[in-house]
Amino acid sequence: MNQPQTGRVRLYDTTLRDGTQREGLSLSVDDKLRIARELDLLGIDYIEGGWPGSNPKDAEFFRQAKKLRLHNARIAAFGSTRHANNRCEDDPNIQALVDAVTPVVTLVGKSSVLHVERVLETTPEQNLRMIAESVAYLKRLGKEVVYDGEHFFDGYRLDAEHALATFRAAAEAGADCLVLCDTNGGSLPEDVAEIVTNVRDHMRGFGLETPLGIHTHNDAGLAVANAMAAVRAGANQVQGTINGYGERCGNLDLVPLIANLQVKLGYDCVSDDQLRRLGEVSHLVAEIANLSPDAHAPYVGRSAFAHKGGIHVAAVHKLKSSYEHVDPSVVGNETRVVVSELAGRKNVRMRAEALGIELDGRERTVLQHIKELENIGFQFEAADGSFEMLVRRSSPDYEPPFELLDYTTLVSKDGVGSPRSQAMVRLRVGDQVMQTAADGEGPVNALDRAIRKALHVYYPKLADVHVVDYKVRIIDTHRGSAAKPRVLLESARGEERWSTVGCSENVIEASWQALWDSLELPLLRDRETHSAKRRRQAAAERTLTSVAT
Repeated sequence: MNQPQTGRVRLYDTTLRDGTQREGLSLSVDDKLRIARELDLLGIDYIEGGWPGSNPKDAEFFRQAKKLRLHNARIAAFGSTRHANNRCEDDPNIQALVDAVTPVVTLVGKSSVLHVERVLETTPEQNLRMIAESVAYLKRLGKEVVYDGEHFFDGYRLDAEHALATFRAAAEAGADCLVLCDTNGGSLPEDVAEIVTNVRDHMRGFGLETPLGIHTHNDAGLAVANAMAAVRAGANQVQGTINGYGERCGNLDLVPLIANLQVKLGYDCVSDDQLRRLGEVSHLVAEIANLSPDAHAPYVGRSAFAHKGGIHVAAVHKLKSSYEHVDPSVVGNETRVVVSELAGRKNVRMRAEALGIELDGRERTVLQHIKELENIGFQFEAADGSFEMLVRRSSPDYEPPFELLDYTTLVSKDGVGSPRSQAMVRLRVGDQVMQTAADGEGPVNALDRAIRKALHVYYPKLADVHVVDYKVRIIDTHRGSAAKPRVLLESARGEERWSTVGCSENVIEASWQALWDSLELPLLRDRETHSAKRRRQAAAERTLTSVAT
Protein backbone atom coordinates (compact mmCIF):
# COMPACT_ATOMS: atom_id res chain seq x y z
CA MET A 1 0.00 0.00 0.00
CA ASN A 2 1.31 3.48 -0.85
CA GLN A 3 2.30 5.54 2.13
CA PRO A 4 0.95 9.10 2.54
CA GLN A 5 3.26 11.80 1.19
CA THR A 6 4.05 15.26 2.45
CA GLY A 7 5.09 18.46 0.75
CA ARG A 8 3.68 21.54 -0.92
CA VAL A 9 2.05 21.17 -4.33
CA ARG A 10 1.44 24.41 -6.19
CA LEU A 11 -1.87 24.65 -8.01
CA TYR A 12 -1.96 26.36 -11.39
CA ASP A 13 -5.45 26.97 -12.79
CA THR A 14 -6.04 27.48 -16.51
CA THR A 15 -9.84 27.45 -16.54
CA LEU A 16 -9.88 30.97 -17.97
CA ARG A 17 -7.77 29.94 -20.97
CA ASP A 18 -7.60 26.19 -21.57
CA GLY A 19 -11.03 25.70 -20.03
CA THR A 20 -12.65 28.10 -22.47
CA GLN A 21 -11.43 25.95 -25.35
CA ARG A 22 -14.18 23.48 -24.47
CA GLU A 23 -16.76 23.29 -27.22
CA GLY A 24 -19.82 25.35 -26.27
CA LEU A 25 -18.15 27.22 -23.39
CA SER A 26 -17.67 30.98 -23.55
CA LEU A 27 -16.88 33.37 -20.71
CA SER A 28 -17.29 37.13 -20.66
CA VAL A 29 -14.67 39.35 -19.06
CA ASP A 30 -16.93 39.74 -16.02
CA ASP A 31 -17.32 35.95 -15.83
CA LYS A 32 -13.56 35.52 -15.85
CA LEU A 33 -13.03 38.13 -13.15
CA ARG A 34 -15.67 36.49 -10.95
CA ILE A 35 -14.12 33.04 -11.39
CA ALA A 36 -10.66 34.47 -10.65
CA ARG A 37 -11.89 35.81 -7.29
CA GLU A 38 -13.31 32.39 -6.39
CA LEU A 39 -10.15 30.57 -7.42
CA ASP A 40 -8.13 32.91 -5.22
CA LEU A 41 -10.37 32.19 -2.24
CA LEU A 42 -10.03 28.46 -2.94
CA GLY A 43 -6.29 28.76 -2.44
CA ILE A 44 -5.10 28.42 -6.05
CA ASP A 45 -1.51 29.62 -6.44
CA TYR A 46 -1.58 30.69 -10.09
CA ILE A 47 -4.51 31.85 -12.23
CA GLU A 48 -3.81 31.87 -15.95
CA GLY A 49 -6.02 34.62 -17.33
CA GLY A 50 -5.65 33.95 -21.05
CA TRP A 51 -3.49 34.68 -24.07
CA PRO A 52 -3.29 38.50 -24.31
CA GLY A 53 -2.00 38.43 -27.86
CA SER A 54 -4.81 36.27 -29.21
CA ASN A 55 -8.03 38.25 -28.73
CA PRO A 56 -9.40 41.56 -27.33
CA LYS A 57 -11.34 39.82 -24.54
CA ASP A 58 -8.21 38.40 -22.93
CA ALA A 59 -6.40 41.71 -23.29
CA GLU A 60 -9.33 43.43 -21.53
CA PHE A 61 -9.28 40.82 -18.76
CA PHE A 62 -5.66 41.62 -17.98
CA ARG A 63 -6.42 45.34 -17.91
CA GLN A 64 -9.20 44.79 -15.38
CA ALA A 65 -7.37 42.07 -13.43
CA LYS A 66 -4.91 44.69 -12.18
CA LYS A 67 -7.71 45.91 -9.89
CA LEU A 68 -8.33 42.49 -8.34
CA ARG A 69 -7.35 42.26 -4.69
CA LEU A 70 -6.09 38.69 -4.50
CA HIS A 71 -4.97 37.03 -1.29
CA ASN A 72 -3.39 33.78 -2.52
CA ALA A 73 -3.03 33.70 -6.28
CA ARG A 74 -0.73 35.34 -8.81
CA ILE A 75 -2.12 36.16 -12.26
CA ALA A 76 -0.29 34.62 -15.21
CA ALA A 77 -0.40 35.62 -18.87
CA PHE A 78 0.08 32.86 -21.42
CA GLY A 79 1.82 33.01 -24.79
CA SER A 80 4.34 31.31 -27.03
CA THR A 81 8.05 31.78 -27.42
CA ARG A 82 9.18 34.30 -30.03
CA HIS A 83 8.63 33.62 -33.71
CA ALA A 84 11.59 32.05 -35.47
CA ASN A 85 12.18 35.20 -37.55
CA ASN A 86 11.66 37.80 -34.79
CA ARG A 87 13.66 39.32 -31.99
CA CYS A 88 11.90 39.32 -28.60
CA GLU A 89 11.87 43.13 -28.61
CA ASP A 90 9.91 43.12 -31.88
CA ASP A 91 7.79 39.99 -31.44
CA PRO A 92 4.06 40.91 -31.14
CA ASN A 93 3.27 37.91 -28.95
CA ILE A 94 6.12 38.57 -26.52
CA GLN A 95 5.24 42.26 -26.34
CA ALA A 96 1.56 41.44 -25.65
CA LEU A 97 2.77 39.37 -22.68
CA VAL A 98 4.78 42.34 -21.44
CA ASP A 99 1.83 44.70 -21.92
CA ALA A 100 -0.39 42.43 -19.80
CA VAL A 101 1.71 43.57 -16.79
CA THR A 102 1.32 40.30 -14.85
CA PRO A 103 3.81 39.07 -12.27
CA VAL A 104 3.89 35.65 -13.95
CA VAL A 105 4.30 34.76 -17.62
CA THR A 106 3.82 31.24 -18.93
CA LEU A 107 5.68 30.53 -22.15
CA VAL A 108 4.80 27.55 -24.30
CA GLY A 109 7.42 26.06 -26.55
CA LYS A 110 7.85 22.97 -28.68
CA SER A 111 9.36 19.84 -27.13
CA SER A 112 8.77 17.54 -30.08
CA VAL A 113 11.05 17.51 -33.13
CA LEU A 114 7.98 16.60 -35.16
CA HIS A 115 6.30 19.89 -34.23
CA VAL A 116 9.51 21.89 -34.58
CA GLU A 117 10.12 20.74 -38.13
CA ARG A 118 6.57 20.18 -39.42
CA VAL A 119 4.54 22.84 -37.56
CA LEU A 120 7.03 25.64 -36.81
CA GLU A 121 8.98 24.76 -39.96
CA THR A 122 12.31 25.54 -38.34
CA THR A 123 15.32 23.64 -37.03
CA PRO A 124 15.88 22.04 -33.62
CA GLU A 125 18.79 24.43 -33.05
CA GLN A 126 16.64 27.48 -33.77
CA ASN A 127 13.93 26.10 -31.48
CA LEU A 128 16.41 25.99 -28.60
CA ARG A 129 17.43 29.61 -29.27
CA MET A 130 13.78 30.71 -29.38
CA ILE A 131 13.14 29.13 -25.98
CA ALA A 132 16.27 30.44 -24.30
CA GLU A 133 16.00 33.99 -25.65
CA SER A 134 12.28 34.29 -24.82
CA VAL A 135 12.76 33.10 -21.24
CA ALA A 136 15.84 35.27 -20.69
CA TYR A 137 14.11 38.38 -22.09
CA LEU A 138 11.14 38.06 -19.72
CA LYS A 139 13.37 37.26 -16.75
CA ARG A 140 15.31 40.48 -17.38
CA LEU A 141 11.96 42.30 -17.03
CA GLY A 142 11.49 40.78 -13.57
CA LYS A 143 8.84 38.18 -14.48
CA GLU A 144 8.35 34.81 -12.88
CA VAL A 145 8.53 32.53 -15.90
CA VAL A 146 6.78 29.18 -16.16
CA TYR A 147 7.93 27.21 -19.19
CA ASP A 148 5.38 24.77 -20.68
CA GLY A 149 6.95 22.06 -22.80
CA GLU A 150 4.16 21.34 -25.27
CA HIS A 151 3.84 17.69 -26.40
CA PHE A 152 6.67 16.85 -24.02
CA PHE A 153 5.82 13.17 -23.53
CA ASP A 154 5.28 12.52 -27.23
CA GLY A 155 8.44 14.50 -27.99
CA TYR A 156 10.45 12.57 -25.39
CA ARG A 157 9.39 9.25 -26.88
CA LEU A 158 10.26 10.48 -30.38
CA ASP A 159 13.57 12.19 -29.58
CA ALA A 160 14.45 12.32 -25.89
CA GLU A 161 17.67 14.21 -26.52
CA HIS A 162 15.95 17.22 -28.04
CA ALA A 163 13.08 17.21 -25.53
CA LEU A 164 15.57 17.30 -22.66
CA ALA A 165 17.61 19.98 -24.44
CA THR A 166 14.56 22.26 -24.55
CA PHE A 167 14.25 22.02 -20.76
CA ARG A 168 17.94 22.69 -20.27
CA ALA A 169 17.68 25.75 -22.49
CA ALA A 170 14.74 27.12 -20.51
CA ALA A 171 16.33 26.33 -17.12
CA GLU A 172 19.71 27.84 -18.01
CA ALA A 173 17.90 31.00 -19.19
CA GLY A 174 16.28 31.32 -15.75
CA ALA A 175 12.86 29.63 -15.99
CA ASP A 176 11.25 29.23 -12.57
CA CYS A 177 9.34 26.04 -13.40
CA LEU A 178 9.50 23.48 -16.21
CA VAL A 179 6.15 21.90 -17.05
CA LEU A 180 5.84 18.56 -18.82
CA CYS A 181 2.71 18.72 -20.99
CA ASP A 182 0.79 15.64 -22.09
CA THR A 183 -0.87 17.74 -24.78
CA ASN A 184 -2.53 14.88 -26.66
CA GLY A 185 -3.68 13.26 -23.40
CA GLY A 186 -2.61 9.76 -24.42
CA SER A 187 0.07 8.90 -21.87
CA LEU A 188 -0.21 6.23 -19.18
CA PRO A 189 0.57 6.81 -15.48
CA GLU A 190 3.57 4.47 -15.37
CA ASP A 191 5.09 6.20 -18.41
CA VAL A 192 4.48 9.64 -16.91
CA ALA A 193 6.16 8.63 -13.65
CA GLU A 194 9.17 7.18 -15.47
CA ILE A 195 9.66 10.18 -17.73
CA VAL A 196 9.26 12.73 -14.91
CA THR A 197 11.86 10.78 -12.90
CA ASN A 198 14.22 10.68 -15.90
CA VAL A 199 13.82 14.42 -16.49
CA ARG A 200 14.46 15.22 -12.84
CA ASP A 201 17.60 13.07 -12.75
CA HIS A 202 18.82 14.44 -16.09
CA MET A 203 18.48 18.06 -14.97
CA ARG A 204 20.23 17.35 -11.69
CA GLY A 205 23.07 15.78 -13.67
CA PHE A 206 23.61 19.23 -15.20
CA GLY A 207 23.37 20.94 -11.81
CA LEU A 208 19.88 22.28 -12.55
CA GLU A 209 17.29 22.09 -9.75
CA THR A 210 14.47 23.95 -11.49
CA PRO A 211 11.09 22.74 -10.12
CA LEU A 212 9.01 20.53 -12.42
CA GLY A 213 5.31 20.80 -13.19
CA ILE A 214 2.72 18.64 -14.95
CA HIS A 215 -0.04 19.56 -17.42
CA THR A 216 -2.29 16.67 -18.49
CA HIS A 217 -5.27 16.25 -20.78
CA ASN A 218 -8.00 13.66 -20.38
CA ASP A 219 -8.22 12.06 -23.82
CA ALA A 220 -7.52 8.62 -22.36
CA GLY A 221 -9.49 9.29 -19.16
CA LEU A 222 -6.24 9.37 -17.18
CA ALA A 223 -5.56 13.07 -16.60
CA VAL A 224 -5.92 12.88 -12.80
CA ALA A 225 -4.02 9.60 -12.54
CA ASN A 226 -1.21 10.94 -14.73
CA ALA A 227 -0.91 14.14 -12.69
CA MET A 228 -0.80 12.16 -9.43
CA ALA A 229 1.90 9.91 -10.87
CA ALA A 230 3.91 12.98 -11.85
CA VAL A 231 3.59 14.53 -8.39
CA ARG A 232 4.73 11.34 -6.72
CA ALA A 233 7.69 11.26 -9.10
CA GLY A 234 8.74 14.78 -8.08
CA ALA A 235 6.61 17.38 -9.86
CA ASN A 236 5.45 20.09 -7.46
CA GLN A 237 3.26 22.22 -9.74
CA VAL A 238 0.03 20.89 -11.27
CA GLN A 239 -1.85 22.66 -14.05
CA GLY A 240 -5.54 22.00 -14.65
CA THR A 241 -9.04 23.43 -14.75
CA ILE A 242 -12.08 23.40 -12.50
CA ASN A 243 -14.41 20.55 -13.51
CA GLY A 244 -11.89 19.45 -16.13
CA TYR A 245 -13.16 21.90 -18.72
CA GLY A 246 -11.04 22.01 -21.85
CA GLU A 247 -10.70 21.09 -25.49
CA ARG A 248 -11.69 17.63 -26.78
CA CYS A 249 -12.10 15.43 -23.68
CA GLY A 250 -10.98 18.16 -21.32
CA ASN A 251 -8.03 19.02 -19.09
CA LEU A 252 -7.03 17.65 -15.74
CA ASP A 253 -9.88 18.28 -13.27
CA LEU A 254 -8.32 20.12 -10.34
CA VAL A 255 -11.24 19.25 -8.04
CA PRO A 256 -10.58 15.50 -7.57
CA LEU A 257 -6.85 16.13 -8.00
CA ILE A 258 -6.79 18.43 -4.96
CA ALA A 259 -8.91 16.03 -2.92
CA ASN A 260 -6.81 13.00 -3.86
CA LEU A 261 -3.48 14.67 -3.17
CA GLN A 262 -4.54 16.19 0.13
CA VAL A 263 -6.98 13.64 1.57
CA LYS A 264 -5.51 10.44 0.20
CA LEU A 265 -1.80 11.20 -0.02
CA GLY A 266 -1.21 13.91 2.57
CA TYR A 267 0.20 16.59 0.29
CA ASP A 268 -0.33 20.23 1.22
CA CYS A 269 -2.50 21.95 -1.42
CA VAL A 270 -5.08 24.18 0.32
CA SER A 271 -6.29 24.76 3.87
CA ASP A 272 -8.97 22.53 5.40
CA ASP A 273 -11.51 25.35 5.15
CA GLN A 274 -10.66 25.85 1.48
CA LEU A 275 -10.94 22.11 0.88
CA ARG A 276 -14.50 22.22 2.21
CA ARG A 277 -15.30 24.79 -0.52
CA LEU A 278 -14.40 22.42 -3.36
CA GLY A 279 -18.02 21.54 -4.09
CA GLU A 280 -19.17 25.14 -3.83
CA VAL A 281 -16.52 26.38 -6.27
CA SER A 282 -17.11 23.49 -8.69
CA HIS A 283 -20.82 24.26 -8.88
CA LEU A 284 -20.31 28.03 -9.05
CA VAL A 285 -17.92 27.76 -12.00
CA ALA A 286 -20.40 25.47 -13.76
CA GLU A 287 -23.17 27.98 -13.16
CA ILE A 288 -21.09 30.89 -14.50
CA ALA A 289 -20.14 28.78 -17.53
CA ASN A 290 -23.84 28.01 -18.06
CA LEU A 291 -23.19 24.28 -17.83
CA SER A 292 -25.02 21.73 -15.69
CA PRO A 293 -22.90 20.44 -12.80
CA ASP A 294 -22.00 16.77 -13.17
CA ALA A 295 -24.12 15.05 -10.53
CA HIS A 296 -21.75 12.07 -10.56
CA ALA A 297 -18.49 14.01 -10.34
CA PRO A 298 -16.07 12.47 -7.81
CA TYR A 299 -16.11 14.09 -4.38
CA VAL A 300 -18.38 17.06 -5.23
CA GLY A 301 -21.22 15.68 -7.37
CA ARG A 302 -24.68 15.57 -5.84
CA SER A 303 -24.63 11.78 -6.24
CA ALA A 304 -21.02 11.29 -5.08
CA PHE A 305 -22.22 10.14 -1.65
CA ALA A 306 -25.78 9.13 -2.55
CA HIS A 307 -26.95 5.66 -1.51
CA LYS A 308 -29.83 3.90 -3.22
CA GLY A 309 -29.63 0.15 -2.60
CA GLY A 310 -31.39 -1.00 0.56
CA ILE A 311 -28.43 -3.08 1.76
CA HIS A 312 -26.08 -0.14 1.25
CA VAL A 313 -28.33 2.25 3.15
CA ALA A 314 -28.72 -0.15 6.05
CA ALA A 315 -24.94 -0.41 6.30
CA VAL A 316 -24.37 3.36 5.99
CA HIS A 317 -26.93 3.92 8.75
CA LYS A 318 -24.70 1.87 11.05
CA LEU A 319 -21.30 2.89 9.72
CA LYS A 320 -20.87 5.57 7.04
CA SER A 321 -17.39 4.42 6.07
CA SER A 322 -18.83 1.06 5.02
CA TYR A 323 -19.83 2.64 1.68
CA GLU A 324 -18.03 6.01 1.68
CA HIS A 325 -14.33 6.28 0.88
CA VAL A 326 -13.96 9.62 2.70
CA ASP A 327 -16.03 11.79 4.99
CA PRO A 328 -18.07 13.87 2.49
CA SER A 329 -18.02 16.95 4.74
CA VAL A 330 -14.24 17.21 4.21
CA VAL A 331 -14.89 18.33 0.61
CA GLY A 332 -18.11 20.23 1.29
CA ASN A 333 -20.51 17.43 0.35
CA GLU A 334 -22.99 15.33 2.31
CA THR A 335 -24.44 11.85 2.54
CA ARG A 336 -27.72 11.45 0.67
CA VAL A 337 -30.20 8.62 0.82
CA VAL A 338 -32.02 8.02 -2.46
CA VAL A 339 -35.50 6.56 -2.41
CA SER A 340 -36.59 4.31 -5.28
CA GLU A 341 -37.98 0.85 -6.00
CA LEU A 342 -34.54 -0.51 -5.00
CA ALA A 343 -34.78 1.08 -1.56
CA GLY A 344 -35.34 -0.55 1.78
CA ARG A 345 -37.23 0.73 4.81
CA LYS A 346 -34.03 2.31 6.13
CA ASN A 347 -33.85 4.49 2.99
CA VAL A 348 -37.36 5.77 3.65
CA ARG A 349 -36.77 6.32 7.35
CA MET A 350 -33.45 8.15 6.90
CA ARG A 351 -34.82 10.31 4.08
CA ALA A 352 -37.88 11.23 6.15
CA GLU A 353 -35.73 12.00 9.19
CA ALA A 354 -33.59 14.32 7.04
CA LEU A 355 -36.83 16.18 6.22
CA GLY A 356 -37.76 16.34 9.90
CA ILE A 357 -40.77 14.03 9.50
CA GLU A 358 -41.55 11.17 11.89
CA LEU A 359 -42.93 8.10 10.13
CA ASP A 360 -44.11 6.33 13.29
CA GLY A 361 -43.83 2.89 11.74
CA ARG A 362 -45.23 3.78 8.31
CA GLU A 363 -42.00 2.96 6.46
CA ARG A 364 -43.32 -0.26 4.93
CA THR A 365 -46.52 1.43 3.67
CA VAL A 366 -44.62 4.35 2.14
CA LEU A 367 -42.05 2.04 0.56
CA GLN A 368 -44.74 -0.14 -0.99
CA HIS A 369 -46.46 2.93 -2.44
CA ILE A 370 -43.16 4.13 -3.93
CA LYS A 371 -42.54 0.76 -5.56
CA GLU A 372 -46.04 0.70 -7.05
CA LEU A 373 -45.68 4.21 -8.47
CA GLU A 374 -42.19 3.60 -9.86
CA ASN A 375 -43.51 0.45 -11.53
CA ILE A 376 -45.85 2.62 -13.61
CA GLY A 377 -43.23 5.23 -14.49
CA PHE A 378 -42.76 7.62 -11.53
CA GLN A 379 -39.24 8.25 -10.30
CA PHE A 380 -38.53 9.74 -6.88
CA GLU A 381 -34.72 9.97 -6.95
CA ALA A 382 -34.79 13.48 -8.40
CA ALA A 383 -38.20 14.41 -6.96
CA ASP A 384 -37.56 15.17 -3.31
CA GLY A 385 -40.72 17.26 -3.08
CA SER A 386 -42.97 14.45 -4.32
CA PHE A 387 -41.33 12.03 -1.89
CA GLU A 388 -42.02 14.46 0.95
CA MET A 389 -45.63 14.80 -0.18
CA LEU A 390 -46.03 11.03 -0.34
CA VAL A 391 -44.76 10.76 3.25
CA ARG A 392 -46.99 13.60 4.45
CA ARG A 393 -50.07 12.14 2.79
CA SER A 394 -49.44 8.82 4.53
CA SER A 395 -50.01 10.45 7.91
CA PRO A 396 -53.37 9.62 9.57
CA ASP A 397 -53.97 13.31 10.35
CA TYR A 398 -53.23 14.50 6.80
CA GLU A 399 -55.70 17.14 5.61
CA PRO A 400 -55.27 18.39 2.03
CA PRO A 401 -55.22 22.20 1.75
CA PHE A 402 -57.12 21.90 -1.54
CA GLU A 403 -58.61 19.27 -3.84
CA LEU A 404 -58.89 19.25 -7.62
CA LEU A 405 -62.42 18.32 -8.72
CA ASP A 406 -61.84 18.51 -12.46
CA TYR A 407 -60.00 20.42 -15.17
CA THR A 408 -60.27 21.05 -18.89
CA THR A 409 -57.53 22.29 -21.21
CA LEU A 410 -58.08 23.58 -24.72
CA VAL A 411 -55.59 24.30 -27.48
CA SER A 412 -56.86 26.00 -30.63
CA LYS A 413 -55.20 27.42 -33.71
CA ASP A 414 -56.75 29.57 -36.42
CA GLY A 415 -55.00 30.01 -39.75
CA VAL A 416 -51.32 30.87 -39.44
CA GLY A 417 -51.47 32.50 -36.01
CA SER A 418 -49.97 31.17 -32.80
CA PRO A 419 -51.88 28.42 -30.94
CA ARG A 420 -54.12 29.61 -28.09
CA SER A 421 -54.17 27.66 -24.83
CA GLN A 422 -56.82 27.86 -22.13
CA ALA A 423 -57.50 25.90 -18.95
CA MET A 424 -60.57 25.68 -16.70
CA VAL A 425 -60.44 24.16 -13.23
CA ARG A 426 -62.75 23.40 -10.32
CA LEU A 427 -61.10 23.24 -6.89
CA ARG A 428 -62.38 22.72 -3.36
CA VAL A 429 -60.86 24.42 -0.31
CA GLY A 430 -62.66 23.28 2.81
CA ASP A 431 -66.34 23.42 1.91
CA GLN A 432 -65.86 26.09 -0.77
CA VAL A 433 -65.76 25.23 -4.49
CA MET A 434 -64.11 27.60 -6.98
CA GLN A 435 -64.20 27.51 -10.76
CA THR A 436 -61.74 29.59 -12.76
CA ALA A 437 -60.19 29.81 -16.20
CA ALA A 438 -56.93 31.22 -17.52
CA ASP A 439 -55.00 31.57 -20.75
CA GLY A 440 -51.37 30.53 -21.01
CA GLU A 441 -48.32 30.15 -23.24
CA GLY A 442 -49.27 26.49 -23.51
CA PRO A 443 -51.75 24.11 -21.89
CA VAL A 444 -49.52 23.42 -18.88
CA ASN A 445 -48.89 27.11 -18.27
CA ALA A 446 -52.62 27.81 -18.61
CA LEU A 447 -53.41 25.04 -16.09
CA ASP A 448 -50.81 26.41 -13.67
CA ARG A 449 -52.28 29.93 -13.95
CA ALA A 450 -55.87 28.71 -13.50
CA ILE A 451 -55.00 26.74 -10.36
CA ARG A 452 -53.12 29.65 -8.82
CA LYS A 453 -55.97 32.00 -9.72
CA ALA A 454 -58.44 29.79 -7.84
CA LEU A 455 -56.19 29.37 -4.80
CA HIS A 456 -54.94 32.94 -4.51
CA VAL A 457 -57.80 34.18 -2.33
CA TYR A 458 -57.10 31.45 0.25
CA TYR A 459 -53.34 31.13 -0.10
CA PRO A 460 -51.88 34.46 -1.30
CA LYS A 461 -48.34 33.32 -0.39
CA LEU A 462 -48.42 30.98 -3.39
CA ALA A 463 -47.60 34.06 -5.44
CA ASP A 464 -44.04 33.64 -4.12
CA VAL A 465 -43.79 30.08 -5.50
CA HIS A 466 -42.43 29.83 -9.04
CA VAL A 467 -41.76 27.00 -11.45
CA VAL A 468 -38.12 27.41 -12.44
CA ASP A 469 -37.61 24.29 -14.54
CA TYR A 470 -39.88 21.93 -16.48
CA LYS A 471 -38.64 18.72 -18.08
CA VAL A 472 -40.48 16.00 -19.97
CA ARG A 473 -38.98 12.57 -20.54
CA ILE A 474 -40.54 9.77 -22.58
CA ILE A 475 -40.11 6.48 -20.72
CA ASP A 476 -41.35 3.96 -23.30
CA THR A 477 -40.24 5.37 -26.63
CA HIS A 478 -41.08 2.16 -28.51
CA ARG A 479 -44.76 3.16 -28.30
CA GLY A 480 -44.17 6.18 -30.51
CA SER A 481 -46.70 8.99 -30.09
CA ALA A 482 -48.59 6.86 -27.54
CA ALA A 483 -45.52 6.73 -25.27
CA LYS A 484 -45.90 7.68 -21.61
CA PRO A 485 -44.28 10.98 -20.53
CA ARG A 486 -42.73 11.67 -17.14
CA VAL A 487 -42.75 15.31 -16.03
CA LEU A 488 -40.22 16.74 -13.57
CA LEU A 489 -40.80 20.22 -12.15
CA GLU A 490 -38.42 22.29 -10.09
CA SER A 491 -40.08 24.97 -7.98
CA ALA A 492 -38.64 27.74 -5.86
CA ARG A 493 -39.62 30.14 -3.13
CA GLY A 494 -36.77 32.44 -2.32
CA GLU A 495 -33.80 30.18 -1.56
CA GLU A 496 -36.01 27.09 -1.15
CA ARG A 497 -35.94 24.53 -3.97
CA TRP A 498 -37.93 21.33 -4.44
CA SER A 499 -38.61 18.97 -7.32
CA THR A 500 -41.82 17.10 -8.05
CA VAL A 501 -42.79 14.39 -10.51
CA GLY A 502 -45.82 13.22 -12.46
CA CYS A 503 -46.32 10.35 -14.88
CA SER A 504 -49.27 9.47 -17.12
CA GLU A 505 -50.15 8.53 -20.67
CA ASN A 506 -51.34 12.14 -20.94
CA VAL A 507 -48.70 14.86 -20.61
CA ILE A 508 -51.25 17.31 -19.17
CA GLU A 509 -52.20 14.85 -16.43
CA ALA A 510 -48.53 14.17 -15.67
CA SER A 511 -47.96 17.93 -15.49
CA TRP A 512 -50.95 18.33 -13.17
CA GLN A 513 -49.60 15.65 -10.81
CA ALA A 514 -46.24 17.46 -10.58
CA LEU A 515 -47.98 20.85 -10.22
CA TRP A 516 -50.23 19.52 -7.47
CA ASP A 517 -47.26 18.39 -5.38
CA SER A 518 -45.30 21.55 -6.12
CA LEU A 519 -48.11 23.83 -4.86
CA GLU A 520 -49.31 21.74 -1.93
CA LEU A 521 -45.87 21.17 -0.41
CA PRO A 522 -45.16 24.82 0.57
CA LEU A 523 -48.67 25.09 2.02
CA LEU A 524 -48.12 22.05 4.26
CA ARG A 525 -44.70 23.31 5.30
CA ASP A 526 -46.21 26.69 6.20
CA ARG A 527 -48.99 24.97 8.13
CA GLU A 528 -46.45 22.92 10.06
CA THR A 529 -44.33 26.00 10.80
CA HIS A 530 -47.41 27.87 12.00
CA SER A 531 -48.45 24.96 14.24
CA ALA A 532 -44.96 24.70 15.70
CA LYS A 533 -44.97 28.44 16.41
CA ARG A 534 -48.35 28.17 18.16
CA ARG A 535 -47.05 25.25 20.25
CA ARG A 536 -44.02 27.29 21.30
CA GLN A 537 -46.21 30.25 22.18
CA ALA A 538 -48.54 28.03 24.22
CA ALA A 539 -45.58 26.50 26.04
CA ALA A 540 -44.18 29.95 26.78
CA GLU A 541 -47.56 31.10 28.13
CA ARG A 542 -47.79 28.03 30.38
CA THR A 543 -44.31 28.77 31.68
CA LEU A 544 -45.22 32.39 32.43
CA THR A 545 -48.42 31.30 34.19
CA SER A 546 -46.48 28.79 36.26
CA VAL A 547 -43.92 31.40 37.28
CA ALA A 548 -46.66 33.90 38.15
CA THR A 549 -48.41 31.45 40.41
